[in-house]
Amino acid sequence: MNNLSAAAITAHCATSATHVAIEVVAETGSTNADLLARIDTLQGPLLRIAENQTAGRGRAGRSWLSKPGAALMFSLAWPFKGPLHKMSGLPMTVGVALAETIASLGVPVQIKWPNDLLRDGAKLAGILVETQKTDDAIWAVIGCGINLLMPDELEAQIGREVASAPWLAQMDRNQLMAALLSRLAAVLAEFDDTGFAPFVDRWNALHAWQGKDVVLLDNGAVLQQGRAAGVDDIGRLLLDTDAGRVEILSGDVSLRLIGTQLSGVQP
Repeated sequence: MNNLSAAAITAHCATSATHVAIEVVAETGSTNADLLARIDTLQGPLLRIAENQTAGRGRAGRSWLSKPGAALMFSLAWPFKGPLHKMSGLPMTVGVALAETIASLGVPVQIKWPNDLLRDGAKLAGILVETQKTDDAIWAVIGCGINLLMPDELEAQIGREVASAPWLAQMDRNQLMAALLSRLAAVLAEFDDTGFAPFVDRWNALHAWQGKDVVLLDNGAVLQQGRAAGVDDIGRLLLDTDAGRVEILSGDVSLRLIGTQLSGVQP
């Protein structure tokens, strides 16, 4: 397995990402937390990638469990013009960018609302987007963990089946990171100008649970139950219920297929 290198990642990046500063560290608690703590001092987009994260986080504060070398874990700080209400579709846009890139590398994936990436129904990657407003911009810190390999002991620790991508694990990791960053940079620039609306059809085409019966949970309590009907132009999940169609904004809630296990610690 080759070492990650900021210079090597930069060398493989497309023009869309050449203005992104890149940092590679051997270990940190959380790359998202690192970047959030530095928002006020950042001069432009910054990618921070760690060989190992000891306190990685997913949505709703859940832990992201990994082993050194088993996952690609990074965060990207990116400034947006705003306004803040336009940012609601950003997590879904990021999901589209990463899913399309991974598929282009030979690993077809789908998206579970709002932005988990699934391979053959199991979770391959998680995305955490956190925003912070400064005097002149709205910053998003976009964290991502992609399971490249899944050692048996790690899967046992997670407590449920998760996906991996051994094909991607065979790639030069600097080229893999450059491909993901290049697509992300292009998509984020487009999103800043247009919002989520141009990405709706692309997201719905990747929707893993389109037309399937799902349940929406909040700390184990059922909030809504119905048939998933995709997302609208601001990223709300459309759910067809007995009482009609409802729109669900992303938050600290969990979406599950009806009849599946409702527990697990991987975000």
